[in-house]
Amino acid sequence: MSYENILLEKEDKLAVVTINRPQSLNALNAKTIQEISSAMDELNADPTCRVIIITGSGEKSFVAGADIKEFSDFGQEKAEELARNGHNTLFNKIENTSKPVIAAVNGFALGGGLELAMACHIRYASENARLGLPEVTLGLIPGYGGTQRLPKLVGKGIANEMIFSAKMIPAQKAKEIGLVNEVYPIEELLTKTKELASTIAHNSPMAIAKAIQAVNLSDTDKGFESEIKFFGELFELQDKKEGVTAFIEKRKPSF
Repeated sequence: MSYENILLEKEDKLAVVTINRPQSLNALNAKTIQEISSAMDELNADPTCRVIIITGSGEKSFVAGADIKEFSDFGQEKAEELARNGHNTLFNKIENTSKPVIAAVNGFALGGGLELAMACHIRYASENARLGLPEVTLGLIPGYGGTQRLPKLVGKGIANEMIFSAKMIPAQKAKEIGLVNEVYPIEELLTKTKELASTIAHNSPMAIAKAIQAVNLSDTDKGFESEIKFFGELFELQDKKEGVTAFIEKRKPSF
């Protein structure tokens, strides 16, 4: 499948989705959201792909936000439709996909860009990254999951401060509060992200898929029971048999 606003590269068991609108600092418009969603569908259907990385083109910006020109004249009904479509088309799809998705945050991750990174399962950032949710400066609030995912990652107090003040925070601060996992020089970011992805790709994809489901239910009343259920289900699958056999035979498993 060909894309206009993103680049899709596959290597070994990894795939890199690069948002490629440098003239707009990789801002998310409707077409870009749809193309990322289509790429996710393509990669989820590809059995050779184990881990997905999402990043932005260039060194200035991961995603500088949503494309404001597209919705500047919307009323309530169209605005709600925009937010709901974004959730269903892309952001929830990323969070709930069965394959790990890692954000390599290079530069600005603002508004919808930070919301995109937060929908990913893991976030690495470059030293020049700046992260924030500036929506209240427009008389709005985050509409692609920011008010829900940010408190889960950093706690209510810090989330409120970031959302109410609209301030950008540097990458190191983002690491300190748990918003990103690691920070690297910009020239090392993608290499380090691929190293993590490669490590993950050698583990059981069946177990990882169940782990994603379990972790996503960790703040619900179904969390513990779901963990028990998924743990049991894995005992009937081939990956468990291979993993346990390899352990007993003192060799590396082949998943």
